[in-house]
Amino acid sequence: MTKAPNNALNSASFIAMKQEGRKISMITAYDFSMASCVAQSDVDIILVGDSLGMVVLGYDNTLQVTMDDIIYHSAAVRRGAPKAFIIADMPYLSYHLSDTNTKQNAAELIIKGNANAIKLEGGSASRLNAIRAIVDIEIPVCAHLGLTPQSVHRFGGYKVQGRSPEEHEEIFIQAKAIEQAGAFMLVLEGIPELLGKEISESLSIPTIGIGAGRYTDGQVLVYHDLLGYSNMQPKFVKQYAALNTTIAQAISSYTAEVRNGSFPTEKQTYYPISNKE
Repeated sequence: MTKAPNNALNSASFIAMKQEGRKISMITAYDFSMASCVAQSDVDIILVGDSLGMVVLGYDNTLQVTMDDIIYHSAAVRRGAPKAFIIADMPYLSYHLSDTNTKQNAAELIIKGNANAIKLEGGSASRLNAIRAIVDIEIPVCAHLGLTPQSVHRFGGYKVQGRSPEEHEEIFIQAKAIEQAGAFMLVLEGIPELLGKEISESLSIPTIGIGAGRYTDGQVLVYHDLLGYSNMQPKFVKQYAALNTTIAQAISSYTAEVRNGSFPTEKQTYYPISNKE
């Protein structure tokens, strides 16, 4: 399959990619400058994840992220990547209370946040109802199973899911139900590779892995983790740069030059005073 321009991608495009065996790349972004950088690459999807609560806002988990936060950041990402396919996370409690509330919140992410699709976590009966409700108002839904960060308190931390035969079977069954409910994509996080493989092979919709092994239909990483712009280093992360170190060194060099008077020079000065008498 020839890669389509980002502005030509839609939910059906990713199903076609799976059918043709083409891996899908996804990365998070949270603001204009990040999105502008991502837009210069050939990544397939930008995710405005509620992970922004931890890597941008400094919270201990994602539970404090609000609808206003996601809308604000999604709109900024759209300005930085006007042609990208953007998925926006539905934050905690934005799809838990009623179908009416769920539909309204999903619509706001599309209308105000300028996203193309939304993502929500879980595969319980109520989550399946939420998927159906959102699909019913013509909004594409990406689901999320395994280590779902909004369930951190129920899980007792960020722990790999699906290790026992019972958990394995439950996640597999939920994945099949999610497809039947109308989701166009499924993120699988923090699960054994075998389970990621079995789910990916059993679904017609694409799976996107993050700590789910080598056999999913694509991968997603957090912008900060991928670029070494974070102090978090989960097992599933490969760092392709070391921005924390590079940035710290650059700022230290700037500070030293300010203190010793070597910055600014005449080159950085408007209408410099002549040294001639």
